[in-house]
Amino acid sequence: MNIVIPLFLLGVLLLAGEVFMPGAVLGILGALCMAAGCVLSFLQLGTSGGLVATVVALILLGLTLYVELIWLPKTKFGKKLIVQSTIAATSQPPLAAQDIVIGKMAEAVTPLMPTGYVLVEGRRYEAFSPAGHVAKGALLRVSGLDNFRLIVTKP
Repeated sequence: MNIVIPLFLLGVLLLAGEVFMPGAVLGILGALCMAAGCVLSFLQLGTSGGLVATVVALILLGLTLYVELIWLPKTKFGKKLIVQSTIAATSQPPLAAQDIVIGKMAEAVTPLMPTGYVLVEGRRYEAFSPAGHVAKGALLRVSGLDNFRLIVTKP
């Protein structure tokens, strides 16, 4: 019994430390400490003592998770631990609408070999030239769309 309580307390402390350390190492160690405490309580105290210790371990685990996941994020200290900002930008250029870009003039922003980027009315799009290589700065006409890129031809 002397070792069971310290194992439970160490397990709870390691689970609580999981909030401050990236990765799952402390959580796994905490779970192992609590499981070892349950096994030792079954060995030392028998079935009824082991069941009581297991219920206590589950209650401690539930309280620890409640504090970490529900209560802590609502506190002033917890809000400092959580990233609150969002990024509104996109990593890809916008998709072109067929009725808006087909027939428009485009300027090659990069060389098209046979793909590259073009500007259509100030917006940058990925483009494909079936004719092959097109030099940077060349004037092109949008003739169609292919999945996510424009199909451009020389006017």
